[in-house]
Amino acid sequence: MLPRTARRLETTLLVSRQSLPRPARLLSGAALAAHAERDYPSFLAQPQAEPMLQPRKMDLPTELSRFLQRPTSYTVLPAPLPSDRHSAANDLYYTDTATQDLLSVMDACLHNLYDVPRARDIFDRLRERHSSHVLSTPIYNAFIEAYITMAAAQHGPVDVLVQFAHDLYDILETESEHHKPDATTYALMLLLFHRHGPHSKDQLRHITTPRQLLAAVIQRGIPVASVVADRTLDSSEETVKVIKYLSIAAVELQNPEIISELGRAEVLGANRADILDDVPEAQPVTKTVESEDGDSVASAIPFNINNLRQHLAQVVTARRVLADDIIARQEHLEKSAYDVALDQMEHQAKVFDELGFASGALRSSDLRQWMWAWHCKLQERLALEIRSIRAAEAKTKRKANEVQLSPYLSLLDPRRLSILTILEVMRLQGSGGVFDGMKTTRALLTIGKAVEIEYKGHVCRANKIYVPEAPKLGSAGYFSRLGYSSLQQRRVAAAKVMLDAEGWTADWTQYVRSKVGGILVECLMDVAEITRWGRDKDGLLVSEVQPAFYHTYEYIRGQKLGVIRFNPVVSERFAKDKVSVAIHPRHLPMLIKPKPWLDYKTGGYLLSQNSAMRFKDSMEQQSYLKEASSKGNVELVFAGLDVLGSTPWQINRQVFDVVLEVWNAGYRVGKLPPAEYDEPEPEMPPEAETDIKVKSVYQQRMRAYLNGKANNHSERCSVNYKIEIARAFLGDTIYFPHNLDFRGRAYPIPPHLSHIGDDLSRGLLKFAEARPLGERGLRWLKIHLANLYGFDKASFDERVEWVHARLDEIHDSAENPLTGGRWWLGADDPWQCLAACMELRDALRLPDPTQFASCLPVHQDGTCNGLQHYAALGGDDRGAQQVNLSATDRPSDVYTHVGNMVEEALEEDAKQGNQWALLLRGKIQRKIVKQTVMTTVYGVTFVGAREQIEKQLRDKRLVNEEDAWSAASYLATKVIQSIGDLFSGATAIQNWFAACARIISKSIPKERLPEAMAESKRRIKKQRTQLFTVSDTRLKKEQMTSVVWTTLLGLPIVQPYRKINRKQISTSLQTIYISDPNSPAEVNSMKQASAFPPNFIHSLDATHMMLTALECRTQNLTFASVHDSYWTHASSIDKMSEIIRDTFIALHSSDVLKKLDAEFRERYKDYKVPLVSLKNSSILKGLHALGSRIVVTSEQAKKLDSLRELLVVSDTTATTDIDESEVENFEHLCDEVNAQVEEEAREDGGAVTVDDEGMKIKHAEMRMLMGKFVNLVDLIPPLPEKGSFRVEQIKKSQYFFS
Repeated sequence: MLPRTARRLETTLLVSRQSLPRPARLLSGAALAAHAERDYPSFLAQPQAEPMLQPRKMDLPTELSRFLQRPTSYTVLPAPLPSDRHSAANDLYYTDTATQDLLSVMDACLHNLYDVPRARDIFDRLRERHSSHVLSTPIYNAFIEAYITMAAAQHGPVDVLVQFAHDLYDILETESEHHKPDATTYALMLLLFHRHGPHSKDQLRHITTPRQLLAAVIQRGIPVASVVADRTLDSSEETVKVIKYLSIAAVELQNPEIISELGRAEVLGANRADILDDVPEAQPVTKTVESEDGDSVASAIPFNINNLRQHLAQVVTARRVLADDIIARQEHLEKSAYDVALDQMEHQAKVFDELGFASGALRSSDLRQWMWAWHCKLQERLALEIRSIRAAEAKTKRKANEVQLSPYLSLLDPRRLSILTILEVMRLQGSGGVFDGMKTTRALLTIGKAVEIEYKGHVCRANKIYVPEAPKLGSAGYFSRLGYSSLQQRRVAAAKVMLDAEGWTADWTQYVRSKVGGILVECLMDVAEITRWGRDKDGLLVSEVQPAFYHTYEYIRGQKLGVIRFNPVVSERFAKDKVSVAIHPRHLPMLIKPKPWLDYKTGGYLLSQNSAMRFKDSMEQQSYLKEASSKGNVELVFAGLDVLGSTPWQINRQVFDVVLEVWNAGYRVGKLPPAEYDEPEPEMPPEAETDIKVKSVYQQRMRAYLNGKANNHSERCSVNYKIEIARAFLGDTIYFPHNLDFRGRAYPIPPHLSHIGDDLSRGLLKFAEARPLGERGLRWLKIHLANLYGFDKASFDERVEWVHARLDEIHDSAENPLTGGRWWLGADDPWQCLAACMELRDALRLPDPTQFASCLPVHQDGTCNGLQHYAALGGDDRGAQQVNLSATDRPSDVYTHVGNMVEEALEEDAKQGNQWALLLRGKIQRKIVKQTVMTTVYGVTFVGAREQIEKQLRDKRLVNEEDAWSAASYLATKVIQSIGDLFSGATAIQNWFAACARIISKSIPKERLPEAMAESKRRIKKQRTQLFTVSDTRLKKEQMTSVVWTTLLGLPIVQPYRKINRKQISTSLQTIYISDPNSPAEVNSMKQASAFPPNFIHSLDATHMMLTALECRTQNLTFASVHDSYWTHASSIDKMSEIIRDTFIALHSSDVLKKLDAEFRERYKDYKVPLVSLKNSSILKGLHALGSRIVVTSEQAKKLDSLRELLVVSDTTATTDIDESEVENFEHLCDEVNAQVEEEAREDGGAVTVDDEGMKIKHAEMRMLMGKFVNLVDLIPPLPEKGSFRVEQIKKSQYFFS
């Protein structure tokens, strides 16, 4: 019997529904906007509006300065262990490859109940080995759900399956394996009770009752509404029953609050507020509900669980979720990527069949015809292949850690696998420097990754996931304590709702991706064919069936690599046909604002999983970001990405029309590659047959011609993608979701068309919002046009006058871009220049041009921004003047200055008769040295500088092809030398960075010292003359410490550079070698040191950009950026310029280097550096030059003579602590190894002799140093002395960013 109270509650709710708003239906955008303001009935929990924070009470510089000078919250994790060692802490943060493979196989076996017994076997093994380290509550829930589903489908004895599920629940409830139940757990157990409990047909009585479950829910503080709205309750009828069980239990527990909450849940399931309250109600369709006494109530509206879930998301996240009809088109775009491609190809095939063209009847096919034919064959081949693999695996006895592929290949049906493989292969065309193809390793990994992403997207799509809007802080700003805490609270609440809805999936390893990709690519290559037509020697038309793809090997940069090449006919079609069918939605702009970043892997696209950071083959980077996110250290980083992604864009239709006309015409205009390569082919001189030098020159020129032709084709394919995407989004407002590289720099996720792309991409885009120019905006639009043309080193007034003098040319360019004088084609950035010409033309047409509503982004670019940061860090007055940190009447041009310095050096060398100086004298243009100067502060090497200069010399044809390499080598030396002379302050800081990185990468955690001195496995028998060396210990293997630092926004930066540890994997195509991120090797000390200076500067300019973006949002400015180029409306430039300066000053006033020094001393306080590692001459000299010293006694100095450059001998003052705890162990090991070597030598009939006196000295020095360690923090050099420049002077510099 239903208790009287509960029955009365149910009747009241059902009868009262006629007076409540009707169930939601698909509303228009305007309707939903009004609907959003409606109040819910008074007895319901109201979706709370976002609380308005108090406006900022102090000016930006003061608030920002206080924010940046606060103590930074560091994210500190243990250094990874070598792959042959394990610990509890290491397993917690860094999952090894074998374990990750087990997790992913378990996930695949659970999907669609593919092989639940095998999944359970893996699960039990992981529970025994790792307990709570790699397992989590969602995994336990996944098994409970699987058993409930199997019981419902009667895939086994129901009572046994129910008991399995119940046992796992008991484990969670008792926390015997250190995991707690969550809302999903309780929802599943209520479902289990409903389907198999005492009142079901199975009548199982040992199941936990709703009363017991509700008591546990209340005790754990889990909202009851979260339980009844859980994704696992996908049937509205079952959810109504669950609410009824809980209502009875709440009455029995005498808990009126729960009764009320459940009542609200049921009403919300049936009702949502509507804007049409003043319109008479139509009689709703009702459902008859039987009562206990047999009476019926006819006024019950069917329960709709989705209404409840959406309202719950509103309450929990304290923000409105995006309405269904607003996101419907974006969801359709992401859901139907492969389906749309198939539909298009299938439709075209049917049209040709109806026209009477049989397969192959046409001699000219386009990509879609071919792809459809390949798909029809491939899906059949894949179905057979998967069945064959499954049968073979069933016959083979399974090994404990063996990875079987059939579960992965069964996650998607053959139809979807087929089109996915074809589209991904087509997308990779021309990638990785391979003309008309791709590297095999890249292809296999990319396709395997695509299968993984599609599967995870399928899991997301299976559950209705509501997307919250990014929080708005209004004029309160992001830099107050209240603003920051508000961001964190809202993000954590929203993340919980979304993650609970998504369910559990496991990441795949590189091994699995490559194996899956290998099978799919091999099957495609077996079935994909094309028919080529041609004429024989008699002029007769002939045809031949050929493979569409083929596998081969070629040398790329001296390495023999496997490549997959396209048939030339297919490659030609790529540059001509529509390629939109081959573009995946995760490579396209979005139609709505991106999903806000809620944690390290939730944000961006709605249904495709993305990471907030592009991890560079590094588990360490992922673990650090995950930990920082869970601690709330990166709120402003996530907020900054949301700001960048929420900028609305549109395609510039006027520019697009010109681009399309040029493209279809096929000629070269404005850096658009022509349809046919237009450079003349070199002719072979007659004397080339007899003169080897002439022949060599001809071959060089021919090679350059062929490279140019190949590059032209690749560029043509790239432009084809851009045009197709722009055409598809004409008239739409679009958005670019952003994520970070590992230095913290933000990039749009879509790779083809975005504002970070080339001149064409930028010219095709404009802001979706228009703002009146105003007087200052009109002036900035003119300055912007001058900058784009290349007239950017004059004063602002001169640039405006320059534009006024060319108004006729500007008007002609806008009116007749292809038929007029084509003045715009002389610009440095022609397509952006054309867009600016058209914008200025439109403004000047108005009686009052200042009232023109402009959409064009106007740029403010830093002057060699890396050098600007170095000058500010070091207080370098001379450097500051060269990069416009100091106030001047005219902008300084560091590139011209360096070019003049190089010219002077060439004049001196020319006097000495140097052939390259004589060849290059008078030819040094600003652009030749610009890229090298710009990238020097980012760590460009001599080889990189030479390649940059060589390209410029070739493009400008300043030297003959055969002389380009040698001339570039000579010129690169001069440029690098000139930069070093000009920016001495930057060099000092770079040296400090590099020295810190060297000693960090040589360090070992204190607790690992015994392991470091343990004997290493000897792989081969020693030579008779080789005594004990460092390699006999594990010292180098234990040097696993990466350089890690924290930006002022709390983002942990982890350098990923480690020694190459490749794994060999045999696939059906070839044996490939892949790096395994889950199996880290020791760090690469040289790469850590050389990369740290540029990486730190990158992280600094990324922080400056993020600060600027956040403040622009606070002040309601549209903002976009391309690293150190900041964009906004012309009318907002003055305001943005002020913000740029305020954020830069606040950033560098926070004493960046002192903070870094303090972080290193805190982060690495328990790390030790082996003294034997300091014997390296470059480390020794670098530390000595920077002022590092080890204070020792006179007795210690005798034993450490090989480090004398670093020693300061003192018997009176405090000495540096030298840890000698491992000396005794080392001596014992050394004597043992030497004795073993001598014994081996005697067995071979000889004796160990070390005749070389130098070898004897080195061996003795090594024995004196081994086993001794010094604290890393004692070796950190003092900071370079700061110069006289004060960063506040930037306020007066009008050309700082311009």
